[in-house]
Amino acid sequence: MVGNLEYYKVFYYAAKNGSLTGAAAELSVSQPAVSQALKQLENALSAKLFVRVPRGIRLTAEGQALYTYVKAGYEQIMFGERKLSSMLQLDYGELKIGASDMTLKYYLLPMLQEYHERFPGIKVTVTNAPTPETLNLLRQGEIEFGVVSTPFAEQSKLHVIPVREIEDVFVAGRKFMQYKNHMLELQELEKLPIICLEGSTSTKSYMDEFLKQNGVELHPEFALATSDMIVQFALRNLGVGSVVRDFAREYLEDGRLFELRFNQMIPKRKICVVTDAGGPASKAAEEFLGMVHGLEGV
Repeated sequence: MVGNLEYYKVFYYAAKNGSLTGAAAELSVSQPAVSQALKQLENALSAKLFVRVPRGIRLTAEGQALYTYVKAGYEQIMFGERKLSSMLQLDYGELKIGASDMTLKYYLLPMLQEYHERFPGIKVTVTNAPTPETLNLLRQGEIEFGVVSTPFAEQSKLHVIPVREIEDVFVAGRKFMQYKNHMLELQELEKLPIICLEGSTSTKSYMDEFLKQNGVELHPEFALATSDMIVQFALRNLGVGSVVRDFAREYLEDGRLFELRFNQMIPKRKICVVTDAGGPASKAAEEFLGMVHGLEGV
């Protein structure tokens, strides 16, 4: 194995050009430097690689055999460099993000639209999962960003950027009009048919813990997979829905749903962008994080 791979670079350009002068011009070195490098390579390999011809140089049979492999390898390296350059210029690449239904719909989606318009060559993959699963994907290196909602157990290996406040509410339709415009005790919820999320989402965990701290334990009438479905059930008067306000905003504004009021405020939560503490791994992810910081300061 030749220790100096620069010799192979000189060999490649000399063979490609069939000329020492042409190789020297492409490499921006002197012709004697090209001749010396080729001589060193021939000595190291104990083989004659070129013969002189009237218009330059020609590969020997041994040289041609070597060039077949050197050409393939060197051109692959150049192809790799061009790919890398495209990635650094954000003409090519991939961005992997994890997000829940809520964070995707009410924070991430507009950002992704802007990002795609600016960098159409970047492939964006979004894994839709609840906050606990998203954080697990981030720790395993399956995604570069997680867009999640509090609460979650913060760890030293994660960098957390709060980007937006969210508010949990209980909403109901006309069947429950007797509760509208009344200040209620949280304990009143135990008497109502509650519609909530199923599983171990951060939203459900937060509400369960908040109510538990206030001596309230719910036995839901319906446990559903998505907040959108909770709103649809509430619109059909099947119960009182526990959702983040954004999901019900349209129906609260047009009067088809109303928000129950309590004598104790439900503390607001936050949507956060979470990355590895070491920072984003790719240029595509770095640019996305720059957009996050830009919006954060608005």
